[in-house]
Amino acid sequence: MKIDAHHHIWQLARGDYGWLKPDLTPLYRDFGMAEVTPFLTRFGIEKVILVQAAPTEAETHYLLSVADADPRVAGVVGWTEFSAPDAPARIAALAAHPKLVGLRPMVQDIADDDWLLRADLIPAFDATIEHGLVYDALVLPRHLSRLLTVVERHPDLTVVIDHLAKPFIADGQMEPWRADMRRLAAHPKVHCKLSGMITEARAGWRVDDLRPYVETALDLFGPDRLIWGSDWPVADLAGGYAAWAQATEDLLAPLTSTEKAAIQGGTAARVYLKEGNA
Repeated sequence: MKIDAHHHIWQLARGDYGWLKPDLTPLYRDFGMAEVTPFLTRFGIEKVILVQAAPTEAETHYLLSVADADPRVAGVVGWTEFSAPDAPARIAALAAHPKLVGLRPMVQDIADDDWLLRADLIPAFDATIEHGLVYDALVLPRHLSRLLTVVERHPDLTVVIDHLAKPFIADGQMEPWRADMRRLAAHPKVHCKLSGMITEARAGWRVDDLRPYVETALDLFGPDRLIWGSDWPVADLAGGYAAWAQATEDLLAPLTSTEKAAIQGGTAARVYLKEGNA
């Protein structure tokens, strides 16, 4: 089963997408499941994981309502305020919904680069573990050393690093991103998403621009800890769903069918949906 483990929908009128401005012309409109359906059909994708795009619980409830109405939505990665004094109770309430599979603070948008190190987040991470949720790490390369501290503090936390932590693909820069990712990959419960790469590449990117980063991810994590996602509709800023899906086919061509199946759905099913877990 193929799974798109990272895509978004939104309704502008909801009003909580602070980053979504009119100058982001390709994105500044409503996107729903109807708009993504042609791509899912074209690429044989049966299930999706919806990922939050606003730092509000209201948006998480909106995504869960979509999941309730559309059987193709296998799970939702939502949001809550990890630093709130009642974060464990908030997480418990959200986790009561069977399609809530993970949580994602928007770390890349937080001004304090050391936010992940705050002691008042520890109860939220503990609650994430308690309720069997995934921590989706929306981080940038400069956050990776801080994320490592979180992983060391919480060895039972299942982590998925979104978008390979957005390495500097446009500049062809590999370090210190690669070294930091190597340290994180040494922890078996840390996973990585092959997603969001084309928006970090130069305009007019080619598959070979992406290849060193995908090869590094394969070397460090292996297919059983890599998860594919479209990052649609954000991908429309750099070529779109089809361009990224086709690039992925080229990038994964050397792998066996079993390895490809893991990246394109099997790992997501095991990590997010607990399919195949003991």
